[in-house]
Amino acid sequence: MDLKKYTLEDLLLAAMKSEIESRTVYTTIADKVKNGLLKDKLKFLAKEEEKHRSFIEQVYKAKFPKKKITIPKTTPVPLPPLVMPDEDTPLGSILRNAMVAEQAAYEFYQKLSEQFTKNDAMIRNTLSYFADMELQHYKILEIEKESMDRFEEADVYWPMVHAGP
Repeated sequence: MDLKKYTLEDLLLAAMKSEIESRTVYTTIADKVKNGLLKDKLKFLAKEEEKHRSFIEQVYKAKFPKKKITIPKTTPVPLPPLVMPDEDTPLGSILRNAMVAEQAAYEFYQKLSEQFTKNDAMIRNTLSYFADMELQHYKILEIEKESMDRFEEADVYWPMVHAGP
């Protein structure tokens, strides 16, 4: 992902937009799922996205103190959106899309951290840490997706597996 053609302002606004959208999706899905462990994991991810947004907002305010933060409806930065699923979207598709978004966020934060010099070492290191966290988010979603797929396979291939004596 090449971010050199974008302004720092565009990159920070895109990051905030992405974190806001991700938080909204994770919160909405968490409110709908019945599996308590998955619900807790999604709420955790939503809180993480909120923390990321808050930090990016602080960086924006420090770099652009005279500008008001206005989150754009669209952004030129190529981050895949994590869009709100409709009622009929299978949970597996939602998790797969979230995994794609988390992978892209990992790459984005890796490259964004490179935009900051040694003078901004704290910002650079925090963004690098965010990249690692996004990869952890990906792994959380991947584990849940694989678990769900195994459950569905058991239901399809061995329909009597849950039958009692």
